[in-house]
Amino acid sequence: MYYIYREITFSAAHRLREYHGKCENLHGHNWKVRAYLKSVDLDDLGMVVDFGVLDKKLKEISELLDHKYLNEIEPFDKLNPSAENIAKFIFASLKAEFNGPRVFVHRVMVWESEKSCAIYEE
Repeated sequence: MYYIYREITFSAAHRLREYHGKCENLHGHNWKVRAYLKSVDLDDLGMVVDFGVLDKKLKEISELLDHKYLNEIEPFDKLNPSAENIAKFIFASLKAEFNGPRVFVHRVMVWESEKSCAIYEE
């Protein structure tokens, strides 16, 4: 199995509804996202997928989130914008593009700080 990953960053504010602590208050993060793709074999160029293709899709996703108040953006207007839910959202967004027959999304990792990371895999 072959794996590649690409990282992006974005800045966004959020608040965790029903948290009953500091994170229930409006605050922001400089989020870091690492997205992994996997494939059993390589294309004719010897790649899982061109990094530029993955980077373009990640930039499209980050533009939806960057410098926004996440609680006002679907699906986070109803779903708590936790790092875990953001990771799943990004995974699903990537899966729309990379869902076989050769290349698949493997994992999405989302850091809200240097010490805190959520991971989503299917």
